[in-house]
Amino acid sequence: MRTIIVGAGIAGLAAAQRLADLGSHVTVVERASGPRNQGYMIDFFGPGYEAAQRMGLLARLRELGYHVERFSYVDEHGRIRASMDYQRFEKAASGAIVSIMRPDLERALREAVDGRVDLRYSVTVEAIDNRPDGVSVTLSDGSALDADLLIGADGIHSATRAATFGPEQAFLRFLGLHTAAFVFDDPVVHDQVQDGFFLTDSVDVQMGFYGLRDGRVAAFTVHRTSDPELPADPRAAVLRTYQDLGWLTARALGLCPSSADVYYDQVAQIEMDQWVNRRVVLLGDSAYAVSLLAGQGASLAVAGAYVLGRQLATTPDIDRALAEYVRRWHPVVTQRQLIGRRGASWFLPASTTQLRLRRLAVTAMRLPGLDRWLGTALVGKNHTPIDTIALGTT
Repeated sequence: MRTIIVGAGIAGLAAAQRLADLGSHVTVVERASGPRNQGYMIDFFGPGYEAAQRMGLLARLRELGYHVERFSYVDEHGRIRASMDYQRFEKAASGAIVSIMRPDLERALREAVDGRVDLRYSVTVEAIDNRPDGVSVTLSDGSALDADLLIGADGIHSATRAATFGPEQAFLRFLGLHTAAFVFDDPVVHDQVQDGFFLTDSVDVQMGFYGLRDGRVAAFTVHRTSDPELPADPRAAVLRTYQDLGWLTARALGLCPSSADVYYDQVAQIEMDQWVNRRVVLLGDSAYAVSLLAGQGASLAVAGAYVLGRQLATTPDIDRALAEYVRRWHPVVTQRQLIGRRGASWFLPASTTQLRLRRLAVTAMRLPGLDRWLGTALVGKNHTPIDTIALGTT
């Protein structure tokens, strides 16, 4: 089988690894000029963790991951208002969790396909001829490719989705938030945040920090806004929005890099009833962005690639395999999207009352007997093993 994958992010690279393992000839095209370094720290757990284990990636992810001591909310004067030992998260996830920078997760996936797939940077798809029995594409470098299948894994603002299924506004649900992330070098800040996740204890705007092993600091921001439009100058928007948070934020903002080195996007979900159109199939954020509110975007990208790969491996008929992928995986991501929307006020309080309730909830997590509740919040009420989802087996 010949496969074209659009997008060399987490979903695209995970799909490339799965299909290469099946003996498929895989071409990955990516519009960026090379691997992207922007991104934030994620907790990688749930179905993606299980899939990564099956795919032989887990040892490398743990090598690239970080040991986190605690999770804390800090006020404008640097006082901790609520804190929790990070081992509570690990225990709630039965140890099946790793904290890792998104670029490092991509790095592990890229290493897994090195020399096994045709990975092309600075290339976009200019035209798609989507037929019942295959697909042909014209690329921006003037070349043309024929394949049995095209996988659109080009993110929440997917050009593949727009060309094959319709305009973005038909599927995007804006959640009223913008987010940004960048990395800077400051020994003073690093010394204060090197052993945990630290976030401002604030309403409507929030900034977080964690120290990286190379001495730099990763910053993460999120703020509430009614305007989905992205700013022309992300750096200026970050400086303007977060300037009054106090604590370490002034130092961080003073070292914010140029807009080209700042990750900035709206917080949104993609909701689609169908991810397949003839021989084009969508994967990851292109099909089902769950947003950072749900906390499992990367996990669901890897797990979705695993489910798709298992269907293609066990079902000789490609069309039937694609239909099974949608049937088995769609309910899982729909549930995670709902959980994310319901947890918006916990993630970023919209009032001082919600802020105080979050403090109380974090403090209460120290009490015995609440691990089961936290585990449910992390992986869902009725967690189903990834192989059960993929093939209906244990």
